[in-house]
Amino acid sequence: MKPFACLALAAVLLAAPAAVQAQAPASPNGTEAQRAAMHRLDMLDGEWRGEAIIHGPDGTTTLTQTERVGSMLGGSIKVIEGRGYAADGSTRFNAMATVSWDARAGRYGFRSYAQGFSGDYPFEVTGDGFRWETPAGPGAKIEYVAVVRDGTWHEVGTWVAEGQPPRRMIEMRLTRIGDTDWPAGGAVDPAP
Repeated sequence: MKPFACLALAAVLLAAPAAVQAQAPASPNGTEAQRAAMHRLDMLDGEWRGEAIIHGPDGTTTLTQTERVGSMLGGSIKVIEGRGYAADGSTRFNAMATVSWDARAGRYGFRSYAQGFSGDYPFEVTGDGFRWETPAGPGAKIEYVAVVRDGTWHEVGTWVAEGQPPRRMIEMRLTRIGDTDWPAGGAVDPAP
């Protein structure tokens, strides 16, 4: 009798995840909560162009900066690609990021890929833009603050370290130049 009771309990426990999944059908467009949270970043959608001024150990460099931002998965995530071009047209900087809403954690998820590094970093939507940060060595970080208003995207990255004055690393000022269907547009046709 005891082995039968164990088998019955195992069957109930294994069926529970399937029952939960049956109650919440999978959606290729994410959840309503995810789409609502990502809607707060719709002001970023489109193509942008402007100037990025980078302050480094070798002095100041100015690049033509472009960004393109679009939604995927029915609007439940944002995809961002940034490129910085030198005066000769060569690409000097290229980065890609995704932003999503994690309802279980009650926060945004931000994953960035740039300059051979990648990671998940704190991200917050503000009343007129967003802020995020990345580690920059022991006891240091770079804080990025963006204000997006009236077709202008102004973002400043500041290096902050314990016991040292903050130091501006990058300032980007972009103008929205148009719409884009990137990255969702141009999906592979299912018909041969």
